[in-house]
Amino acid sequence: MALNNLKPAAGSVKGAAKRVGRGQGSGKGGTATRGHKGAKSRSGYSRKIGFEGGQMPLQRRVPKFGFTNINRKEYVGVNLDKLQEYVDSGRITDTVNMEVLVENRLARQNDLVKILGRGELKAKLNITVHKFTATAKAAIEAAGGEAITL
Repeated sequence: MALNNLKPAAGSVKGAAKRVGRGQGSGKGGTATRGHKGAKSRSGYSRKIGFEGGQMPLQRRVPKFGFTNINRKEYVGVNLDKLQEYVDSGRITDTVNMEVLVENRLARQNDLVKILGRGELKAKLNITVHKFTATAKAAIEAAGGEAITL
């Protein structure tokens, strides 16, 4: 092996790119493949984001309505029937708090949790979460449990 017989690995180098704008003899002189006139033929041209050649851009065609409150708090709902199901299967014993809910994949670590009143609760549970509906709180207390708000 010597300097005079080195060559790149097969397939690693594509054919040499055509050099545009280097005179008529090259076959790519004159307009340098940019066509005649118009903004795209000029030096320094840069297209605006979302520009569609003068057609009304998508972000202006789509109707806008409503409003999103940036201060909204999203709660993960957990129904009483789901808690009862977990009690029956032995996954939940007598206390339900965030650690237990995360462990059983009913919520994630940083979620806000709200207990909802669907179904019936027979087990006596001490539940500590962020919020309760009125029906859920009544059902928990009727079963002899305790509803504690974080």
